Amino acid sequence: VQLQASGGGLVQTGDSLRLSCAASRHILSRGTLGWFRRAPGKEREFVAATGRGTYYADSVKGRFTISTDTAQNTAYLQMNSLKPEDTAVYYCAGDDRSFSIRSYFFEATRYYYWGQGTQVTVSS
Repeated sequence: VQLQASGGGLVQTGDSLRLSCAASRHILSRGTLGWFRRAPGKEREFVAATGRGTYYADSVKGRFTISTDTAQNTAYLQMNSLKPEDTAVYYCAGDDRSFSIRSYFFEATRYYYWGQGTQVTVSS
């Protein structure tokens, strides 16, 4: 299973961007799919995840939306009202399991499959 993230780029503050993640239908329909990011000089952090439930980091709640399209074998991260602090490399991560414990969604180590990352840069 491979995950392929795409859609990053250079945008201005307040702009929108949609990231895509090509994933297996099994992960999208029966497993768990998450987005994480790593900003320069910072640790990787949770952004959003979906599966048995849908969760967002407080920093993106109300601005980002995670969704999946099993017909296209693709997950999306719609990012609106982007801020400079959203600048990071964004990774999609997946697991064949449908997480039933809430904390698992937020823990990068719970996800078995990872994509290569896509750079998002938000200029002020």
